[in-house]
Amino acid sequence: MFLSGKGKSTVGLDIGSSSIKLVKLDHGKDGYSVSAIGIRELPPDAIIGDEIRDREAVIFNIQSLIDQTDPKIKDVVVSVSGHSVITDRFTIDLKTGPEAEQAILFETEQRAPFDVDDVSLDYHIIKTDEDINKMDVLLVAARKEYLRTYLELIEDCGLKPTVVDDDAFAILNAYEANYEVDPTRVTALVNIGYDVTNVTYLAEGLFSATRDVSAGAREIFDAVQKEFRLNPELTSKALKGEMGDSIDQDMFKATIMSAADELISGIELAFSYFRSQTKIENIDWIVLSGGGALIPFLPEFLQSKINIPLELANPLRNVDYDPELFQFVQPEKIAPLLMVPVGLAMRKNK
Repeated sequence: MFLSGKGKSTVGLDIGSSSIKLVKLDHGKDGYSVSAIGIRELPPDAIIGDEIRDREAVIFNIQSLIDQTDPKIKDVVVSVSGHSVITDRFTIDLKTGPEAEQAILFETEQRAPFDVDDVSLDYHIIKTDEDINKMDVLLVAARKEYLRTYLELIEDCGLKPTVVDDDAFAILNAYEANYEVDPTRVTALVNIGYDVTNVTYLAEGLFSATRDVSAGAREIFDAVQKEFRLNPELTSKALKGEMGDSIDQDMFKATIMSAADELISGIELAFSYFRSQTKIENIDWIVLSGGGALIPFLPEFLQSKINIPLELANPLRNVDYDPELFQFVQPEKIAPLLMVPVGLAMRKNK
């Protein structure tokens, strides 16, 4: 969103708090096809929230992932998220040129929790209504210091960030490319990350709002590790459903449900805030993605608590791929984890 480049294929690099995901898509006349894909887990405390605690470990794992998937990769599309980034939609009087930019800058000053001089911002006009002389604007702003540190990390890996996007829009991009958007249905795209859960709403077939919940899968990871006295590697396996014969499943389920209380309360609060702000009464559908979507029992528990129909995201529905790229893993089993990198790789470098 902040940078742009050129190319017929695009690499989406998603640097999360628990893992790094890479998807390389070839852009053809008939759609997209996967030419490279990889996932590499990070040490538990290498990244916490949007703070990189162990820079060397992150760089090592990014470089290792590139070497494993396609050593020729140099240009990547990346995304930012967290407390150093704001995303908002607002309505202002219909303007063009410098007047529009001044009006949008003024709105940014009112909404940003940090000095507007310290941010890089971009915006997109969602729609205009000449009858009432109004236009809807989508704003993204990131702290310059945070953005600079993040881009330096990418460059120190020997990579060139050709596009910097926002997690919410990458998720939206992947959804729109793989699903038929129903303008009569209000949809919540819920991406459960390790430290943060992002909720993006579609109403009337368009982006409506996005909001971060300061809870994710880390609390569940910590609770399972403590309850069953597992090391980080075995805890990861348990949360992938690979320890069914080694730990008591009833206790495992109870531990997950108990640890998910804060996460689910945060999602419920985000839904209530959206309803109150937009005057929309009902959210009709949830599409669940991120690593949290793969935690056993969690999607069913979330649906039972929130009482809204839910499905797991599959950003590969309309994408061609060779199953051998996934080696011993069924693509459908990890698809929700790929929502952000697929959405990034669908960006056209200009």
